[in-house]
Amino acid sequence: MELQFAHMPILQYRYIVGMRVDATTYDDATERIIAGAKAAKSAYVCASNVHMTMETYDSPKFADVVNSADLVTPDGMPLVWGLRGLGVKNATRVCGPTLTLTVCEAAARVNLPIALYGGTTESLVAFTAFLQNKFPAIDIVCQISPPFRPVTKEEDEAYTKQIVDSGARILFVGIGCPRQEIWMSEHRGRIPAVMLGVGAAFDFHSGRIKQAPSWMQKAGLEWLFRLLMEPRRLWKRYFKHNPRFVAFFLMQLIKSRFS
Repeated sequence: MELQFAHMPILQYRYIVGMRVDATTYDDATERIIAGAKAAKSAYVCASNVHMTMETYDSPKFADVVNSADLVTPDGMPLVWGLRGLGVKNATRVCGPTLTLTVCEAAARVNLPIALYGGTTESLVAFTAFLQNKFPAIDIVCQISPPFRPVTKEEDEAYTKQIVDSGARILFVGIGCPRQEIWMSEHRGRIPAVMLGVGAAFDFHSGRIKQAPSWMQKAGLEWLFRLLMEPRRLWKRYFKHNPRFVAFFLMQLIKSRFS
């Protein structure tokens, strides 16, 4: 783990259906990200949920991407419950949209420049306005809305140069799973910043997409809220992944109890 420093405790972790999940907290993850950013480390952070877990199960190549990350937070409550079931009793949720805010607050406080990569031009404008209103001291030095199609090599080199030249030390990547995790993996070593894959955080905080009420998040029902909001886009994902996750994790849990 590259975001491990001498003054910080070594994190507990477990493999849930083959994917590493670190037992971190908002304070711990933020401290590690800020320390890495101050040192200009090139690192990436994955906020993991059931969707990501099953993507890793279905693709050994993608599993290598996530399991090689510098930090993998338990974004979804099923993964928190998974950690607890596997012996990490104090595991708590660290979801991407909330982590985005705690990191931005800390970055503004210590004057670390940030960059945004993902979303549409309109969503970036709205998210930037939200951040500047919430954290007036925040320094947003680069904003890129890449095309939704695969970018060309020339485009990627231009975007990478733009990010590097901006001096950003924290980069929020919001282009969706598994694309954002693969992108961050490919750019570790090329961009001297801590990269966070934050999915729909740009749209959540700019108000373009509604976020589930806190009671639904705590009950592990955020997927149901999002399904109701975007049924045509998300129904295949949830009906494919959720039942398999429950079955595979129950098998893992039973095996762990009898081994």
